Amino acid sequence: MDLGLAGKVALVTGASRGLGKAVAESLAAEGAHVVVASRDQLILEAAADDVRRQALGDVLAFPTDVTKEEDVRRLVDAATERFGRIDILVANAGGPPTSRFETTDLEAWRQGLELNLLSTIHLCRAVVPGMRERRSGRIVAIASISVKQPVDGLILSNTVRSGVVGLMKSLSNELAPHGIGVNVACPGYTKTDRLVDLAERMGQQDGVPKEAIFKRWTDQIPMGRLGEPEEFASVVTFLCSERASYVSGTCLQIDGGAVKGVF
Repeated sequence: MDLGLAGKVALVTGASRGLGKAVAESLAAEGAHVVVASRDQLILEAAADDVRRQALGDVLAFPTDVTKEEDVRRLVDAATERFGRIDILVANAGGPPTSRFETTDLEAWRQGLELNLLSTIHLCRAVVPGMRERRSGRIVAIASISVKQPVDGLILSNTVRSGVVGLMKSLSNELAPHGIGVNVACPGYTKTDRLVDLAERMGQQDGVPKEAIFKRWTDQIPMGRLGEPEEFASVVTFLCSERASYVSGTCLQIDGGAVKGVF
């Protein structure tokens, strides 16, 4: 199936590793020009080199702190100067740390809101006007299955990522008449560095080795295994494509069946 992504311009944040990098590689392999962004310039440049090896289009790496509005504006200006427009936004950022309500101070709440919710707002504010003008575009926010089934020990993620879903659903209603599809992709337990870090932190909290945490997770997944970043990236790539022209306002989990709810 031709996804119609050749020559499109995609901006992927949080793209130096994990799910963001996998999405950037997948879009690049489909022929999109890809702008990759994250805070650490050295890690980002190395990731951009990996993306270029998959690429049929051009790749631009631009160090960015997505919690800062001025950084996001510079990123979008650089992407527009290089490619003339942004057709696709994949809004991704690292997840908040593990915590429970009693041990989470107000500064941690503020940082969590800035990292996930406000960063998505900054990105959408920067790219939506151009998409509206062209009456075309795709926005995919990467959240977590925690928005559908809260994860114990991740109260920050459970809360602030749910705000992202509310934002995206509202935007999907406002932007659909302008030809812009807006969706949320919710990864389940997927093999990334962040998942290893979460397992280690939760293991310390519970006094068990990280292997016990991994077993706890896989026991909850009907498929009996963790996901691969490439499996998640394939779904996001479809949501970014011309073939997803009638998909908007969805919140789709890619989780091997881990979420037990009907909806």
